[in-house]
Amino acid sequence: MIYSGKQYNISTAQLAKLQDALSAAKASAPDQAWLKKAEIDGLMSQIAEIEAELAEYNLLKSGQVSFSKTYSLEELPRVLVQARVASGMSQTDLAEKLGMKPQQVQRYEATDYMGASLGRLIEISKALGVKASESFEGPRRSTGSIFAWGNADDIVWGQFPYKEMIKRKWLDLPRGANPIECVKDYFQRAAGPQFATALHRKKMRSGNVPNEYSLLAWQARILERARGKVKAGEVGVFDLNDRWVPELVRLTKWDDGPQRARDLLATKGIVLIVERHLPGSYLDGAAMLADGDTPVVGLTLRYDRLDNFWFVLMHELGHVFLHLFDGLRFDFFDEESGNDGDAIEAEADKFALGALIPEELWDQCLSRFALSEEAVKIDADAIGIDPSIVAGRIRKERGNYSILNDLVGQGQVRSQFEEASDDLD
Repeated sequence: MIYSGKQYNISTAQLAKLQDALSAAKASAPDQAWLKKAEIDGLMSQIAEIEAELAEYNLLKSGQVSFSKTYSLEELPRVLVQARVASGMSQTDLAEKLGMKPQQVQRYEATDYMGASLGRLIEISKALGVKASESFEGPRRSTGSIFAWGNADDIVWGQFPYKEMIKRKWLDLPRGANPIECVKDYFQRAAGPQFATALHRKKMRSGNVPNEYSLLAWQARILERARGKVKAGEVGVFDLNDRWVPELVRLTKWDDGPQRARDLLATKGIVLIVERHLPGSYLDGAAMLADGDTPVVGLTLRYDRLDNFWFVLMHELGHVFLHLFDGLRFDFFDEESGNDGDAIEAEADKFALGALIPEELWDQCLSRFALSEEAVKIDADAIGIDPSIVAGRIRKERGNYSILNDLVGQGQVRSQFEEASDDLD
């Protein structure tokens, strides 16, 4: 983990050197192909890890996210460092607040607080706002959270919503079986232990504090279903190329556009899964990778409206094209009504808005001011999209969800997926 601005600069310089080495390795003539591949794979792994550490530090330092994780007591030192970075404090700032020398804080963090007494740990925890529970939030108002675990052994399997998982028939519970063990076996099979480690960070955009175990359980279900579609040969090969997105946008004009969207995405190598959110997760959509290279978009359809479906879908596709393959090792979970904030979510929003209604066309829409159904339909027809898209954007930008109710496609999405047996809740 990166502890300070100085370490950040060192890591940035190290990243540049590794990237140069990778370019040189790729350009050199391969004498032994297997050896060259091993060298390139090793460099790429080191680059990805440093990029992930830099991204985590930037997000925590920005104050735009809180860091929430389940941890065993021996991981408290790492949590204290993360809390300090997220609060915007330097090591010197924390030292001044505690009335000690900066060098002492540096030694504490460099040695994982091995020399600190319990009383000192409590004092530092209070200074940073860290409570002895499963999570902490920084003093600034956050617009999301990052979830990570040290390793899969830190998971408290009994905290999974296993009763709801059994009710939804995600789990087979043989007579006399221990439901906690069944949950563990299900997660290991459906998602894999790598999805509950620090190497697989989950970034949550939310106006609420989500339950990380609900996120894990829902993600396992999404990945299980996505993998089933891939194995059945229903998904094409993904190419990191978004030139076909206008074709997807044109489907908004069809009554069965959401179904057609799922089919088109599959031909482009992207799996779309609809699965209701679990209690405490506050989810609208998510973007993740299955088996390392297949993009998966999960939607909950919490709001059964066309405008919500298309915007959330495009937002997650923004994560697919802009962020999933950039080496940061983040899965993205989104609550559409969450607060605006960090640059990553702003990029995904910009992608969604620009794909659905290019900015130059939006500027020409008179319905933004007329606020009439007729004006919305005229603008939508001129752009070549469904009126629900225009109506939804007007409502969102004005913060007024009581207008244009008849145009947002209320109740027109969920039934399309429930008609298909593989999308039954």
